[in-house]
Amino acid sequence: MGADWLTDAVVYEIYPQSFADSDGDGIGDLRGVIDRLDHLEWLGVDAIWFNPCFESPFADAGYDVSDYLRIAPRYGTNDDLVELVTKARERGIRVLLDLVVGHTSTAHAWFVEELNAAGPHSDGDRYVWCDDPPQRDTSDDLPGTAAWVRSPGPRPGWYLKNFYDAQPALNFGWGRLPDDEPWRDAVDAPGPLRNRAALREILAFWLDKGVAGFRVDMAFSLVKDDEGHVRTVELWRDLREWLDVTYPDAVLVPEGQEPRTGGPLAFHADFFLVIMAAHATLFDNGYAGRLPFQEWQPPFFDAEGRGSTATFLAEWTAAKAADPARPVLLATADHDYDRLRCGPRGPEQLGTALTFLLTWPSVPSLYYGDEIGMRYLPGMPDVEGAICNPAYNRAGCRTPMQWDDGPNAGFSTAAPERLYLPVDPGPDRPTVAAQREDPTSTLHLVHDLVALRRATPALGARADVRVVHAGYPLTYVRGGTHLVVLNPRRDAATVEVPEAVGARSLLSKGVALVDGSLPAATVEVDGFGHGVFELALQ
Repeated sequence: MGADWLTDAVVYEIYPQSFADSDGDGIGDLRGVIDRLDHLEWLGVDAIWFNPCFESPFADAGYDVSDYLRIAPRYGTNDDLVELVTKARERGIRVLLDLVVGHTSTAHAWFVEELNAAGPHSDGDRYVWCDDPPQRDTSDDLPGTAAWVRSPGPRPGWYLKNFYDAQPALNFGWGRLPDDEPWRDAVDAPGPLRNRAALREILAFWLDKGVAGFRVDMAFSLVKDDEGHVRTVELWRDLREWLDVTYPDAVLVPEGQEPRTGGPLAFHADFFLVIMAAHATLFDNGYAGRLPFQEWQPPFFDAEGRGSTATFLAEWTAAKAADPARPVLLATADHDYDRLRCGPRGPEQLGTALTFLLTWPSVPSLYYGDEIGMRYLPGMPDVEGAICNPAYNRAGCRTPMQWDDGPNAGFSTAAPERLYLPVDPGPDRPTVAAQREDPTSTLHLVHDLVALRRATPALGARADVRVVHAGYPLTYVRGGTHLVVLNPRRDAATVEVPEAVGARSLLSKGVALVDGSLPAATVEVDGFGHGVFELALQ
């Protein structure tokens, strides 16, 4: 099967700081995850995606790596990760690591060495330095901020950053080499080649310890001024060829969609990010702030029913055009923005979204806590770079996992003021323990949907999809044998579906099939109703 396992997977994203604290220091750790593997096995997930757990000063929550080959001490040790990988595998669960390869921390030994040098390294610089940076350059990630940072050490000049100032961009070369900017290196210059070799060494180091692959942060930021990302994709394609031979079961998943450059695709999947339009037009209700990347519009999965699936469906079609079998990851939420349950969106509204995410032909990615409907908490403190700008606070989706009704919701035995972030203070906050006892809970719905997906190939990522009705209720047929009906708005809705005659409900709430004269049938759906049906053989 090789890396093909990803197509059939349900992924579970763990923000390690916030999942489970085993030693009472207020910060989650790998031992805490090991202690909670039974929950993930019961839920039915196939892979864990960890946000960065490498050594870091945590200026950006671990996305500023100071040592790629060492687990951050606050999470444990390399041996702890190996134990986690082993025990997860015993439960049929693989482990993916978040790989930050476009930049490091300023605390990384590579950067410290170059910062304290008088000039370029004799073997080629690992970072991008210049004496007089072009002031026209601004950061794509934080619009309006300079992309260059003045050297704070003995080395004269400036260095290029990727995001925050503490994240200097690694030198993988440039796509264009104008004569008036001689500090730009070609992609095959000594510095970029050093970094490419190091990247391969990092991948091999963790793959040899049993890791199943990587989700690559800012995957297409490597080669700078790279029109169409052609040179960057070539770099990843070279790595993919090596992986296919040396580690054929390993997967690479990018942050976002891989640019189509005309050659073979380098990554094993695409990822519809929470912060990008395809996902945001479905779920972003604006209560976690406003994203600087695009204009906000009412989401489809909202009680007011003013949204549209047009953007999502268009981007889905485009992503599948080159290779219809290519997996596309689609998340409930992630560490970079909001949660499904955000603002006024209550538990009664989650069923339609979760049914969609677990029956659409994507690879579902569950963000920790979304299986119980954890809330996005506004007004959280700026911890480890969570606030990118005043309207964009990521901390509200990074709060501690809610396990039970004990102190700190079972996340940690630490004093509340020592927690990484505050726990949801609401007396009605959802917990795993309470929802395990309630068969009508969000947790049981997710469990049942994952089980149904696994037992029904027509609901997985390999079967086709035909959209019957793109509005309210969203209605589609999977694999020619199963019907999914979703009404995320408050008002009831109806749709005519010829295939619905004689269909059998597998999992539904508030959906009625009213058989009419063949070949038509009316499907009546209550507000927030959702259902999965097996079609009758005609």
